[in-house]
Amino acid sequence: MTDRFTLSPFEFFVRHTRTRFPFRYGIASMTDVPHLFARTKVTVAEKSSFGLSSEGLPPKWFTKNPATTFEQDLPEMLQVISHAAKVAERIVPVTFFDFWRELYRQQSDWADARHIAPLLANLGVSLVERAALHGLCRVLGEPVHRMILTNRLGLRLGEIYPELDGAQPQDLLPAAPLSSCFVRHTVGLGDALSPADIPPGERVDDGLPQDLESSIREYGLRYFKVKLFADAERDFARLRDLSRLLAREIGGEFFVTLDGNENFKNFGVFREFWQKGAGDPALRELWQRIIVVEQPVHRDKALSDDPALREWNDRPRLIIDESDGALGDLPRALALGYVGTSHKNCKGIVKGIVNACLLEKRRRNGERVVLTGEDLCNLGPVALLGIEHVERNGHHYYRGLSLWPADWQDAALAAHGDLYARHRDGFACLHIREGRVALGSVNTAPFGVKPLFDPSRFERQSMP
Repeated sequence: MTDRFTLSPFEFFVRHTRTRFPFRYGIASMTDVPHLFARTKVTVAEKSSFGLSSEGLPPKWFTKNPATTFEQDLPEMLQVISHAAKVAERIVPVTFFDFWRELYRQQSDWADARHIAPLLANLGVSLVERAALHGLCRVLGEPVHRMILTNRLGLRLGEIYPELDGAQPQDLLPAAPLSSCFVRHTVGLGDALSPADIPPGERVDDGLPQDLESSIREYGLRYFKVKLFADAERDFARLRDLSRLLAREIGGEFFVTLDGNENFKNFGVFREFWQKGAGDPALRELWQRIIVVEQPVHRDKALSDDPALREWNDRPRLIIDESDGALGDLPRALALGYVGTSHKNCKGIVKGIVNACLLEKRRRNGERVVLTGEDLCNLGPVALLGIEHVERNGHHYYRGLSLWPADWQDAALAAHGDLYARHRDGFACLHIREGRVALGSVNTAPFGVKPLFDPSRFERQSMP
């Protein structure tokens, strides 16, 4: 059974946010970020509900063009979101998959004609599809995992990837969502490893840990995502310090992903870097704990047929992230020797579901493939794929949910008391126990969040 629905015109609202301390990832540092809300009303058979999605609009991730400023980039972000919303409003009543396919097609054609990067163009698709899916789940009173596994969304996997022809989501996805997952803690390029590494003028006294050592002790962390400069001298000195810290604080029970953030010039340079690290006695234990390496080479070169990658037989397990901008990028990467990709909500929900199905099909065929969970810098409480450890930047670089109104925080605590807890200073924050977060209340809510928040109390965002 699928459900036809209509959408009302979209509304947009913005909340200006500031991080606790700079989040440095590649060529940018995130401090002041507009957080955009998209809202529409979804109607099924004369029953309606608002659907809401949101996203921080960070500098230099969707394009990573060093020649422009954030003030120049932001209007283009808003333009692609606005265009996707206008397309969605014109689509006639359809099932969810048909709606998404037409939205994706029209947005891609428009972006291609204007030379807009697919990763940026699909930010608009993602915000629109999330708002529509949220409203649809609320109208029907169903959690999203049930909508997917019963294929109430009408997903036709084979239309995206022919090798999935005839398969249903329930054939390839877990029968039930995970009841909990590990938090994978990001060690950004500017992040302190220990309290002594924080300059006195940069210390944040807000009740939450700032450096890595304090975070491990506070949360019992076991999974880590470490960002690289692609500068051997800086990276290896930092990685040696990191290795000693993890051995001292945790012992042998930790796991690491390395994030190149597109910083390496080519695969030849990265191969030299990797082999140097593998041969360093001080990094032997850390190197054995590396699960995958994410996007070492810039997106302009990452999916080229580079002999340095093709002929590297003992390469580490590589995945794409920024290169996963459009449908087809994942199978293209797999053919080149990558083992998977990341799921970020900003890259698309349907796209993420289909990618997960493709990877599971390949896994059953004996391939060692992987799908990681990333959050860019999502903020709860508005933000099933069997991913056991997930990044949570939004809950580290921000002070929990303290930037939201008190009644929003109270509602999140009342509805999701397993995921959030009240900090001793009064604000709501993520409740991490032994490195994990509980997902029970998330799994039973229509689209991961039970309360329906009203963003109209914030500034209305005019759109191009």
